[in-house]
Amino acid sequence: MQEFDFDTAAVRSGISRSQFNEHAEALYLTSSFVFESAAQAAARFKGDEPGYVYSRFTNPTVTAFQERLAALERAEACIATASGMSAILACFMALLRAGDHVVSSSGVFGATVQLLGTILSKFGVETSYVDTPDPAAWRAAMRRETKLVFLETPSNPLTEVFDIGALAAVAHERGAMLIVDNCFCTPALQQPLLLGADLVVHSATKYLDGQGRVMGGAVLGARTLLMDNVLPFLRTAGPSLSPFNAWVLLKGLETLRIRMQAQCAGALELARWLESHPNVQRVFYPGLASHPQHALAMRQQRAAGAVVSFEVKGGRDAAWHVIDSTSMLSITANLGDTKSTITHPATTTHGRISAEARARAGITEGLLRVAVGLESVRGICEDLERGLGKQD
Repeated sequence: MQEFDFDTAAVRSGISRSQFNEHAEALYLTSSFVFESAAQAAARFKGDEPGYVYSRFTNPTVTAFQERLAALERAEACIATASGMSAILACFMALLRAGDHVVSSSGVFGATVQLLGTILSKFGVETSYVDTPDPAAWRAAMRRETKLVFLETPSNPLTEVFDIGALAAVAHERGAMLIVDNCFCTPALQQPLLLGADLVVHSATKYLDGQGRVMGGAVLGARTLLMDNVLPFLRTAGPSLSPFNAWVLLKGLETLRIRMQAQCAGALELARWLESHPNVQRVFYPGLASHPQHALAMRQQRAAGAVVSFEVKGGRDAAWHVIDSTSMLSITANLGDTKSTITHPATTTHGRISAEARARAGITEGLLRVAVGLESVRGICEDLERGLGKQD
């Protein structure tokens, strides 16, 4: 495949035209594929001959999405999945076994905490959580049986930033692999594989789609690692991305960089406004000089991201009042949309984890998360002011 720069790859990578020579990417809505002979069917199923077999694990539209996202992440290969959580599950199920150990940041998505703590633990996989980005603390958490180090950077919802290169070195010192959830940044802002990560996972539901339309996920990394480990899990267990969703995601990737650029600019403007507001206790946004990892974020990322979290004075009642006073922002836990969204993490995205786990992750009752879309920032500020301006 011809190697393109980022903007060209977002539009041109992964295109393989049919005999009709269509300009737009084709959508192949088929569950199975027909073979020319019994011998060819046997060869395809065995893997001796390349070609499509069954859309649970091979489909041309899904392949197009995989190739395009791999080009953007500078990855050798990509395996698409039905959702971001199924991408994380695929990594864990493919690479872990009973007795293995995972080191994870405390500030990961609530469903990831549930997956590690209530599902994988039943199969003999233990997880230790680290509460700080300090590589020394991560090194101290490593054990002889540690196989994976997992983190989000920036984290959800407190936008904590981790030094990918330093933590890759910590993992590799002990023979473990580093998996980075790149959902908040996308390859438009950050390419973890180039910084030392072994695998990258995405919730394509978020910014890769960009308009809140479909579910999807992806795992990216070295071809051999994916084909020998993750693909067999996908083929057998079937957390597959549908061809239709893959087609929608392909179109989303075309505008990824320009959307991220605009949304990041809006988020920075909003964060600065919130930081000056008398009824806001604290703002969490890597683009602010007050953020503990601001310098690292500016070095590791091309921009600070489009998610702004902030603590209002007055706890849950005050936070809910701000949400309920909005008339334009969408009250929903999804993010990455062109429409700005607002949520209360303690009772939504992280509501099913224990109070102890929330406290460890720094998720307070007064915390709100806004994912900035493409509306005017002035309109977003005015909408938040309806509730913030009436606090004591």
